[in-house]
Amino acid sequence: MNILKQTAAACVLATLAMIGAEASAATIRVTCEVSPTRSKISVDGKSLASGRYTTVAVSGGSMATSPAEASVSGEVEADYDSNPADIRAGAVAIPSTFITGGTVTGKVVDASGQTVASDTVSCRIRKR
Repeated sequence: MNILKQTAAACVLATLAMIGAEASAATIRVTCEVSPTRSKISVDGKSLASGRYTTVAVSGGSMATSPAEASVSGEVEADYDSNPADIRAGAVAIPSTFITGGTVTGKVVDASGQTVASDTVSCRIRKR
C-alpha cells in the first residue's frame, strides 16, 4: 500500500510540474490595423525568460524586425507603423502597403535566433 501512495504522489507532482511549465511558457499578442493609407502592427511578448529579444512582423512577402531589447518583467513589445508621428515616437517604420491579405504573423525571437512565440491574426480593416 505504501508503494501505491508513493506512486500516486509522484504522479501528482509530475502533473503539477507540467502545469507550472505550461503556465510559464512565453505568450504573444499580435494586433494590427490596415487602411488604404496606413499599416499599424503591435507585437507583445509576455512570460519571457530574462534576455534580449527582437520581434518580427510578417505579412505577405513583407517582413520587418524590431531592434533587440532586454525583456522587462518578462515582457517585450514593439510597434510597427507607417504613420510618421508614430515612427517619430519609436515605432518601427513600415510602408502603408505592408499589410497584405488582411493578416499579420508576429514573432518573438530570442538572442540565439529561436522563435519563442508566434501567432497569425486577422487585421482590423478600416475603409478610410
